[in-house]
Amino acid sequence: MSTTGTDIEQQRQRRGGLRGELLLAIPPTVVVLLAVLLLETLRNERILFASLAASAFLIYRDPVHPMNGVRVMLAAHSVAVVTGVACGTLLGPGYGAAALAMVVTILVLIVFHIVHPPAVSTALGFAFFAHPIQAVGLFVVALAMIAVLIVLQRTALWTLRRLQPPAPSAEDADS
Repeated sequence: MSTTGTDIEQQRQRRGGLRGELLLAIPPTVVVLLAVLLLETLRNERILFASLAASAFLIYRDPVHPMNGVRVMLAAHSVAVVTGVACGTLLGPGYGAAALAMVVTILVLIVFHIVHPPAVSTALGFAFFAHPIQAVGLFVVALAMIAVLIVLQRTALWTLRRLQPPAPSAEDADS
């Protein structure tokens, strides 16, 4: 299915034009940059950057999609962290653990209807992590980042509601 320039322009107008697009893009960008700073400052670990950036972009792109809902994001990333740490602990950090973590995470996300694709990156990152005891600390940081993503999702929804013109009332239709 091809998207035409007209389709893109109509979608941009529904999102408040260029101003609306920028208002939706700024919060996830700021959140990811703050996450980078936080993780660099606290742990010097870069394990969560890819998945958090992908989640933030999905929230910007379509904050009302069920895949970007609070329940789905929280559950998917939590499953991914646990699966990645478990596989890394059982098999040792590396490609075998990452492959198993990826497959198990995808299966669980599908079976429980909590598909959020960036969570697969979370599972891979934790499966490669060499220090399972430190992974508990990173898990807490991951949960904090998920909470920030949830606030970001709510902010995007609020922004979209403010950018959309009010629906015509029944009185307007009669005149």
